Amino acid sequence: MAQEPVLDSGSRPPETATPLDDDARRRRMRKVITAAGIGHFVEWFDFGLYGTLASVIAIHFFREGDPQAALLSSFAVFGAGFVMRPLGGLFFGSMGDRLGRKNTLALVILITSGATLAMGLLPTNQQIGIWAPVLLVIVRLVQGFAAGGESSGATTLLAEYAPSNRRGFVSSFVDVFGFAAFVVSAGLVLLYTAVLGTDALNDWGWRVMFMLALPLGLSGLYLRRKLEDTPEFQAIQAKGEITGAPLRTSISRWWKALLFCVGFVVLKAVGHWILQTFMPSYLQSDLGYDQQTSYAVTVVGLLAITVLVPVFGLLSDKIGRKPVMLLGAGGFLLLTYPTLMLMDGGTFWAAAGAMIVLGIFMAAYDGAMSAAMAELFPTNIRYGSMAIAYNVSVAAFGGITPWFSQSLIAWTGNEFAPAFYVMGAALITFLVVLGARETARSPLKEI
Repeated sequence: MAQEPVLDSGSRPPETATPLDDDARRRRMRKVITAAGIGHFVEWFDFGLYGTLASVIAIHFFREGDPQAALLSSFAVFGAGFVMRPLGGLFFGSMGDRLGRKNTLALVILITSGATLAMGLLPTNQQIGIWAPVLLVIVRLVQGFAAGGESSGATTLLAEYAPSNRRGFVSSFVDVFGFAAFVVSAGLVLLYTAVLGTDALNDWGWRVMFMLALPLGLSGLYLRRKLEDTPEFQAIQAKGEITGAPLRTSISRWWKALLFCVGFVVLKAVGHWILQTFMPSYLQSDLGYDQQTSYAVTVVGLLAITVLVPVFGLLSDKIGRKPVMLLGAGGFLLLTYPTLMLMDGGTFWAAAGAMIVLGIFMAAYDGAMSAAMAELFPTNIRYGSMAIAYNVSVAAFGGITPWFSQSLIAWTGNEFAPAFYVMGAALITFLVVLGARETARSPLKEI
């Protein structure tokens, strides 16, 4: 077999560099989790704000008329950002495997926070006409490109730093910070609405929300720049095992693992965007809840996920990834339709209870899945391989979720029709996980 090209990065750790033992890794965990998490928080803070404020964005960036058409346009622009995610995954994934995790993730957070700030500064349709949605699309494309390198990079960073018997728990903090960002974004909107009123939020308050990304992004950039690269990456760098063509290696030699990873992400993509982005507008537009109640229900559901994700991550370290992931996928498959019917009960507690039920299954799936993805690939292609698989799946299934779910209601007249899309995604993932091998007790592959 032909020798893989080796990249000389210019500065190489000593030849004695080896992965740290578990005690040394535990001592660094708080710093590593914070550095990985704050960048992930910034990315999903923007996505959370966009989803929560979708109806407000529709008012400012699209022509007046049919509110349903404007909302669909807003969701279509949200989906446009996902078109760029695979390209961002190819670019940043290759960079991360060749030049290191920390520098790549520092660049990602710089682009992400800058684009989110730009969202808050954009002129509206009333100010510049058709150019307003054009600029909105451009900003979303930039955000999508940067997002293509964030999730897989943060997961790689945490998995490669984690003690061997706590990889599920540590890796689950990717989703802890992601859902925390949605809780904070929805909570801020709820608080703002309660204190200053809906008119202030709709008029100018939405801009302030997006501008908060700048100080958060600068903090994340500082932390990531101060962090050392992962012990796993430093070890292969010292041994000269960094490949100069990681993406080619992934596709040619690890294509089966890529397919499993794509299948893993299908439910994650659809489940996340149903709960995080579609639900606030669904509760208002289709089930008749007022704006403040809709935001409150969303906050309660996402808070439950945030708290439970590390619990299920820890459980996956003890009993394995597969049973925990199958619990999550099976729960969505069996109970999505009944929970949407429960939401139609018309009370806060009915809607919040339904969100919490779905949140438990989302937390179970996410708690085990991040580590399961990282354990599929060797260190020298891990970042890029996950970036390819993750972003292809998210672009194909997740980006269209809000738009497609709203369209299903319009096409069928059935307000519970989005359940069928979620159930289809759950079935695909359930079968893929069923056919995968257990990886929880295996060391990370090196090459």
